Amino acid sequence: MAADADGAAEVEVSPTGWVARQAELYESSGGTKGTTQLGVPCLLMDYVGRRSGAVRRTVLMYGRDGEEYLIVASNGGSDRPPLWYLNLRDNPGVELRVGTERFPAVAATLTAEEKARVWPRLVELFPRYAQYQAGTGRDIPVIRLTRR
Repeated sequence: MAADADGAAEVEVSPTGWVARQAELYESSGGTKGTTQLGVPCLLMDYVGRRSGAVRRTVLMYGRDGEEYLIVASNGGSDRPPLWYLNLRDNPGVELRVGTERFPAVAATLTAEEKARVWPRLVELFPRYAQYQAGTGRDIPVIRLTRR
């Protein structure tokens, strides 16, 4: 990931207002505030833009599968995947903040069989995922984030 003169990553926060506000609260509190959205746990994910090479940050709801984190590329049920997902396909190395802990991870899209196994738990966590999937013709990907 890109770094500034002090060695700290230069991060562009999502241009979406509520995401930017939550990301700032989450990061500035050291992971003690802004850690949920609609009652669902959230993490911060820093990733590299596939074209720009810039380090970007977003807030994402997550579920767990053992030690791994699961995120859903729902984009609110849009027929297009979120831009962060397109970036992860090209650059799967990410940095996560989950609560007060920050660590590197690698992203991988689940196979259809893996998704079928975890999808019911993700829908239980956030029921709108089922509505999002029903309302679009695209198969909404689920991504596993594994600590490196």
